[in-house]
Amino acid sequence: MTSIRPDLSTPGPAEGVRPQHRSVIARHEGTIPEHSRPTPGPITLMPRRVDEFADAVRAGGGEVVDLSAATRGLVWLSSEEPALLVDTLERYPQIEWVQLPWAGVDAFASVLAPFAGRARPLWTSAKGAYSQPVAEHALTLTLALLRVVPTRVRATSWSTVPEGRSLYRLNVVVIGAGGIAVELLRLLKPFDTVTTIVRRSAEAFPGAHRTIATDQLAEVLPDADVVIVAAALTPDTAGLIGAAELALMHPRAVLINIARGGLVDTDALTAALAASAIQGAGLDVTAPEPLPDSHPLWSEPRVIITPHSADTPDMTAPLLAERIRANVEAFLDHGRFIGVVDTEAGY
Repeated sequence: MTSIRPDLSTPGPAEGVRPQHRSVIARHEGTIPEHSRPTPGPITLMPRRVDEFADAVRAGGGEVVDLSAATRGLVWLSSEEPALLVDTLERYPQIEWVQLPWAGVDAFASVLAPFAGRARPLWTSAKGAYSQPVAEHALTLTLALLRVVPTRVRATSWSTVPEGRSLYRLNVVVIGAGGIAVELLRLLKPFDTVTTIVRRSAEAFPGAHRTIATDQLAEVLPDADVVIVAAALTPDTAGLIGAAELALMHPRAVLINIARGGLVDTDALTAALAASAIQGAGLDVTAPEPLPDSHPLWSEPRVIITPHSADTPDMTAPLLAERIRANVEAFLDHGRFIGVVDTEAGY
């Protein structure tokens, strides 16, 4: 699946100072062995230089230069030109650090694969940086579905059916243990929800009532009122929510996907909704993406679809700028990089 994301080398539409969400970085700092640290030096922004991000490099103490043999760090600002990125790294093998623009790196899978297990270049992403706006969006979709907003916005007459539920004290399952999970637990706290985190291991996740490994997912789905998919898309997680998982969910449960469309089997979800097997779904991502105009999910009354807009450029640009600034400091001063990519795991 190809993720359609805006190109950050083009500035967002807003003018002037933009409100900035709180950066989420604590869970994504990475210690790099001394022998694997990239060699400090000038930094190039590509495919195009953007003043906001060039300023972020300078704020971190870096020197912004055009691409040349002097370049040691590369800030890549697009997910739509992977071939150009590959060509750049092949022509300039002295580049030892690459900053990618998005939290998920599935769009760069073909680029990262040849570097799996290699110390250089060091790859960092924006994972964690955009967690707060994405978590806000997940909460928005959850509340809207529980309050049957899809039905209300389509209504053309006054309903006398007393529908709608509160989120208060419901069972919420969050699949994924990254920055979005951190923010979701913070946002859910006032609702006194019972939260379960599903992750690769059963190591306790701070703030969650329960943490389980992914292979235990089937155990918690039957009692879940809300299932929020917030995991990275890798070969191991593709289709994580399929027909079997949807069949385990309660008919009053809602499914939210704000991660990647490929984590959910679209055909299975479409069938489950048509059969009223679950109450509804809130999708900021789909597979395929964009979702074709003729797809039956567009006419499904139990669904809210937003066009991969949980984190718009207006929200993400200042957060990416802060990530760039922090990693430039780490690059130049032997500090702790944030959002280090595991090229073997694929995120």
